[in-house]
Amino acid sequence: MKTTIIIPNYNGKHFLKDCLTALLKQTQKDFCTLVIDNGSSDGSVEYIQTHFPTVTIISCQKNYGFCGAVNRGIQLAETPYVLLLNNDTEVEAEFVEELEKAMDRHPKAFSINGKILQFQKRDRMDDAGDMYCLVGWQFQRGVAQLEKQFSKEEQVFSACAAAAIYRKKVFEQIGYFDENHFAYLEDMDIGFRARIYGYENWFCPRARVYHVGSGTTGSKYNSLKVKLSARNSVYMNYKNMPIGMLLLNFLPLLVGYLIKWGFFIRIGFGKEYFFGVIEGLQNRKNLRKVSFAFSRVWNYIWIEWALIRNSFLYVYEFIQRRGKKK
Repeated sequence: MKTTIIIPNYNGKHFLKDCLTALLKQTQKDFCTLVIDNGSSDGSVEYIQTHFPTVTIISCQKNYGFCGAVNRGIQLAETPYVLLLNNDTEVEAEFVEELEKAMDRHPKAFSINGKILQFQKRDRMDDAGDMYCLVGWQFQRGVAQLEKQFSKEEQVFSACAAAAIYRKKVFEQIGYFDENHFAYLEDMDIGFRARIYGYENWFCPRARVYHVGSGTTGSKYNSLKVKLSARNSVYMNYKNMPIGMLLLNFLPLLVGYLIKWGFFIRIGFGKEYFFGVIEGLQNRKNLRKVSFAFSRVWNYIWIEWALIRNSFLYVYEFIQRRGKKK
């Protein structure tokens, strides 16, 4: 057995039938499924026990967030690969098999992103790998574009943990998901960290999965999500960028934060974004920075080049989306 599938759940009973039934139909059946329940009150645990008795459940007494839940699952896993899967997903039959094959093909890979498609519009992309750019914005590569445009297996900046497989032994070297994040940007943070250590993150187009999106929070923008995302973006930059890199990128990062603040003011979440950034700045000294090492200088250079390249990619995809709306 190569893989343990880890599904964090918080009051997601209404998603579990589609998610867990799809896993029963996999072409690769030699895996185990572990649901980490974050103190749900909607009967999720009882539903799984009744309808999916082969699934192992770890019941937490409170909500530890995405990071706390998956960390518990990863630490319990006894397989070389761990596959993180949101509860609001439905995977195709070859999903596990294709991700395992991709990991075998890429021995330097820390993570591999599945081809995440929109649940309602199944010919449209939701995420073909997460990207990060100079102004400090994380974005989903290919979002809303036709899925046929993304048929090439290629490197990405980070995997989206909604549906991605990870090499467990790498966690033991670089650390687990940072529970200070609770939720949001934790997958970009750990993907960034893996890059610093010289590991790769890939996109596998053959591993197809349909994703509702914002299944736990319920909306694309809300007060909690905006505040946590703003705070966590500060955490991520502070932890992963050495002082020289922070100074080099200070102006574009500042511009990025100001533009986002303006956007959130316009849609009614300006206060939440502002106080999220302030909280991130206030708490930064409580975080553990990635230690700088001269042996990793080329990794930092690759990352800086990726930030520049991804900035152009963001603009290109933004123009494409705006053009389709007209």
